[in-house]
Amino acid sequence: MKIEQIYTGCLSQGAYLIQSDGEAAIIDPLRDVSPYVKKAAENNLKITHIFETHFHADFVSGHMTLAEKTGAPIVFGPNANPSFDAHIAQDGEEFKLGKITIKALHTPGHTMESTSYLLLDEEGKEHALFTGDTLFLGDVGRPDLAQKAAGISMEDLAGYAFDSLRNKIMPLPDHVIIYPAHGAGSSCGKNMMKETVDTLGNQKKMNYALREDMTKEEFIKEVTHGLAPPPAYFPMNVKLNKEGYQSIDTVLQNGLKPLTPKEFELVANETDAVMLDVRTKFDFATGHIPQSIFIGLDGSFAPWVGQLLVDINTPILLISSNGREEEALTRLSRVGFDNIMGYLDGGIEAWEESGKEMDNVTSISASELEMNFDLGKSKIFDVRRQSEHVSEHILKSHNTPLSELNNHISSFPGEEDFFLHCVSGYRSMIAASILKAKGYHNLIDIQGGYKAIKETKIPKSDYVCPSTL
Repeated sequence: MKIEQIYTGCLSQGAYLIQSDGEAAIIDPLRDVSPYVKKAAENNLKITHIFETHFHADFVSGHMTLAEKTGAPIVFGPNANPSFDAHIAQDGEEFKLGKITIKALHTPGHTMESTSYLLLDEEGKEHALFTGDTLFLGDVGRPDLAQKAAGISMEDLAGYAFDSLRNKIMPLPDHVIIYPAHGAGSSCGKNMMKETVDTLGNQKKMNYALREDMTKEEFIKEVTHGLAPPPAYFPMNVKLNKEGYQSIDTVLQNGLKPLTPKEFELVANETDAVMLDVRTKFDFATGHIPQSIFIGLDGSFAPWVGQLLVDINTPILLISSNGREEEALTRLSRVGFDNIMGYLDGGIEAWEESGKEMDNVTSISASELEMNFDLGKSKIFDVRRQSEHVSEHILKSHNTPLSELNNHISSFPGEEDFFLHCVSGYRSMIAASILKAKGYHNLIDIQGGYKAIKETKIPKSDYVCPSTL
């Protein structure tokens, strides 16, 4: 028996390959299934089961493609009603995998079909639990993502989660290993630990939601408090996971279309496609196509695309470093953005050599900001999350989180220069690109973000209660 966690940092997502006696099961695969197929082939394994813990909202799963490539059945838990062939497991139903057993435990709460899978070893002892979004390390799955589809309130879903944890998970032995679907950075929870594997016993000590003295009312209040609005693309990903999607091979075939600068410009003008620049923040600042939007591959690329572009049907034209086009398309497809019109052949160099217009982002160092800083007059816009801003920030700075930027464009000065920063420069460059595309060219990006600002003597505020902001 062997368990392999296949973790994708950009999505903070864990898929799992479990093997025993020549057979393998995959839990919560990503849309690009080639890594699982390759691993199975390299180890002479036959994939016999594809387990889904629920209909995912933050990414498009690879269950359908993997089933087509392997012939393995797709397994969902009770209450699932997909539009394709799948085995709907009963609560407590067992599946043989070589010499081990995988048992479905219906654990509704995050969604009504949410199911955890308990692995019983060769001797029938509880060994590991794959909890999906029901139980994270340090947290539990938020109960507000499926409330409309379920036709019940998030408080009712939180109540189901309380019962699932108390009746199905907490009674298991403390040595059981917990393998969740997500880690820190995911929007599916509030307070996840950076670790991605732990024992149930330690979670009972560390996880606020597993306190034995907690009442259901207290649990519901804590789990539903302080939830940020879910990204707008989540319901569309649920729809794809539930109803089906086109093969990633088709997406790559359609999207990997090289376009000359002239063709690229023509398509952009005719379709109103988003020109998505996925290079580094430094490359974008130095020179980019006017009106293009920066979301770099070397960051939380796919989640920010979903958060900011919102509509998965948005036509996209890619600008990337040579050789990274397929990577960009693959990562876009993971969150359902399949409408790729092509990419700029030869990259930004070809565009510049063709004599077409270029733009740039004005950037200064934190030390330069310090030399010119005037408290009360320098307009500083912090695009970090509210919790980051509250913990420490430049005095009299404005907090406009990147996730909410499109709703607050009018908050930025139209003529007077203003400064942008995040924690390291990735998010502020995204914000700069969006603002410039909307006509705000009077912005100045702070290189290195708040990490660099902390090293200066610019006046800063420590923790401030949110109610006083």
